Amino acid sequence: MTIRVLLADDQTLVRAAFAMLVESAPDMEVVGQAGTGRSAVELARSERADLVVMDIRMPDLDGIEATRLLAADEDLAGVKVLMLTTYDTDEHVVDALRAGASGFLVKDTRPAELLDAIRTVALGESLLSPGPTARLIARVLRSPDAAELTGAGGPEGLSERERQVLRLVARGLNNTEIAETLGLSPLTAKTHVSRIMGKLGARDRAQLVIIAYESGLVAPGSVASP
Repeated sequence: MTIRVLLADDQTLVRAAFAMLVESAPDMEVVGQAGTGRSAVELARSERADLVVMDIRMPDLDGIEATRLLAADEDLAGVKVLMLTTYDTDEHVVDALRAGASGFLVKDTRPAELLDAIRTVALGESLLSPGPTARLIARVLRSPDAAELTGAGGPEGLSERERQVLRLVARGLNNTEIAETLGLSPLTAKTHVSRIMGKLGARDRAQLVIIAYESGLVAPGSVASP
């Protein structure tokens, strides 16, 4: 199945480079390009995109507000948003995840990683760029409203295997990578993640990451082992 991708970035050269990359993948096609957030929302509606690669900082309507509009539109419930940022310490990343983005990557991500990220998000998984995740969460936990992002429960009620999986989610690994690390099948890894989300009252993987750091299961700036 071909993934229909919409590219939203205010820099024409960046859009052109991303378009060439996406079109080079046999399972993807570019269905539109937008230079503003408002245009991205309009094109997502008219072109029925599966996924929007969205820059955070754009004129007219920024990527966060555009994502919020997409998430609020019932007709676009299936549209996923992969947020791109120039800086891995961009404070607006948290707002983007709150608005409904399924994940984020920094713009200097390698081409193959961007294509893999598009596939991951299109399949319904959330994705957090592993490099900036620890720094991002550390800053979130210092904010006054950090509690708003966490689920109702903590990891105390998880089994040891579920705690291992949660640590790997907090490191930014997807289900396939978790399965390879722990010697599980991808389906079993996915089941573990879903069960953990249910136990912790988490809306998505982004919340799981924040819960893992907030609870001390993973320390900001550390590389946790399974």
